[in-house]
Amino acid sequence: MKNFVITVARGFGSGGRAIAAKLADELNIHSYDNRILTLASQYSGYPEHYFKEADETLNGSLITKQLQALPKRHSPTGELSRFTSDDRLFEYQKIIIEKLAASESCVIVGKCADYVLKGRKNVVSIYIEAPRAFCLERTMQRMKVSADVAAATIENTDKYRADYYKYYTKGNYRTNPVNYDMTLNSEKVGIAGCVKMIEEYLVMKGLITREQILSEQITKGEEKK
Repeated sequence: MKNFVITVARGFGSGGRAIAAKLADELNIHSYDNRILTLASQYSGYPEHYFKEADETLNGSLITKQLQALPKRHSPTGELSRFTSDDRLFEYQKIIIEKLAASESCVIVGKCADYVLKGRKNVVSIYIEAPRAFCLERTMQRMKVSADVAAATIENTDKYRADYYKYYTKGNYRTNPVNYDMTLNSEKVGIAGCVKMIEEYLVMKGLITREQILSEQITKGEEKK
């Protein structure tokens, strides 16, 4: 196959975003998360005729350039507001995700990407979770907040993501294991271990070879010298 896509859903504090970033780095592909939401928000503010014509006027290369031009957000931030549906915004996200999947190999974090791309043979969907104590400690360290703030952030963010997923998948639930190819416990496996297991699964699925993985890792190592 010419390209493949890895979708990553995750519990807050589980390290899912870090796993996605490291995986993309090792495979020398892009990882997209909140930049998809940012770009979709920009498009959703356009007049109605732009919205209707979007599927015809947007192409993968244009979307990639626009996404890459947006700043990455490295610092973790939780979702404290209640979920409010925005069908127009989601439709733009769906268009962007589908265009990305058709045009390049990439990792897509969140945004119901596993649901949007379900049934495609070149898509591997992963769910990352970990025990609450692990997520709590990790959130405290990365956000520099107290245990109470970290606990509230985890609870509110996971509820927001669950409500979001249930609404846009028409009743499915985010942690349903049948939605994914693999569910990984990042505390037991570790960040690097999760990346390795996903890479091995890609090899097993015939989406990439071990030689390709090794080649990309060697190239990355040489670039950092």
